[in-house]
Amino acid sequence: MVIQYKCPNCGSDMEFDSTSGMLSCNSCGRKDNIESFSDEFITTTFEEDEAKQYNCNNCGAVIITDADTTATNCSFCGAAVVLGDRLSGDLAPAKVIPFTINKEQAMEAFRKWCKNGRLTPSGFMTADRVKGITGIYVPFWLYDLDSKAKVDAVGTQVRTYTRGDYIYTETKFYDVYRDIDLSYVKVPVDASEKLDDELMDKLEPYDYNSLKDFKTPYLAGYIAEKYNFTDQELLTRVKTKVQPYIDSYISSTIAGYSSVQYKNKQIDTNKKKAHYVLLPVWMVYYDFGNKEHIFAMNGQTGKVVGKPPLSMGKVAGWFSGIAAASFIILKGISFAIGGVLW
Repeated sequence: MVIQYKCPNCGSDMEFDSTSGMLSCNSCGRKDNIESFSDEFITTTFEEDEAKQYNCNNCGAVIITDADTTATNCSFCGAAVVLGDRLSGDLAPAKVIPFTINKEQAMEAFRKWCKNGRLTPSGFMTADRVKGITGIYVPFWLYDLDSKAKVDAVGTQVRTYTRGDYIYTETKFYDVYRDIDLSYVKVPVDASEKLDDELMDKLEPYDYNSLKDFKTPYLAGYIAEKYNFTDQELLTRVKTKVQPYIDSYISSTIAGYSSVQYKNKQIDTNKKKAHYVLLPVWMVYYDFGNKEHIFAMNGQTGKVVGKPPLSMGKVAGWFSGIAAASFIILKGISFAIGGVLW
């Protein structure tokens, strides 16, 4: 099923406009509210081919995508296309955070980020070799989790004091028990096998107050992917993701001791709910030094993540500067000590 949105004024294709949050026509400038957009101007074509061949409603060209794509553009006429049958049933997202940063704003934010790279090559900092920038709705599972932690530990308090000619060290031992209930809401884990998990994790946080009920017009003009892994298949990963926060919270409840030794720490984390959502990401492909560098940008906040190339000359200069500054400081201390001794 191919879905396209036609302008009620001029009949041109409409796309989601991240600035206004509305469907927008690039030809005549008309904008329409997604909630009230009339079905009369939505063109839908059903394909009966077993191979799931899709054809553009505008030019009739075959739309070639991989099996995970749910929204794309026609390679021939550029029309925004949503593949509706890949967004139904279990594949239908519950929520979506629409793009709030458009392509031009994303490029400007990326250029600014490149210029701030103090240890990157000068040629990279100009950000003038971007091969492509693509807006993608990435599939995520948002988990609500309940964790129960039972802790058995030994805490020590050490006190040193002087009595007469002797220095005494007193150590007291305490049994420490904790029984803790913790809840975590909307913990995100990307569900696409194509995208780097570490890169997607670093894009956080998103403002989940901006989550909207999913509607296909939000995808018009962007690429969108469907999930490759179910919420159950990613449960181990989300548990691993929250583990450091649980450990940190447990540690924060055991204060006032010189040292703490855990005898037993039992943590049981269970899924309460999992919501399938689409989150906005700009993928930036940068050609530098005969190599393609991939960066990602949060399509809601503009946060950029990725590993830029390093200039070995700048790195060496940076370390030399630190070494020189340390030498000056140490030399100053040496002179001061010398003055006291003399």
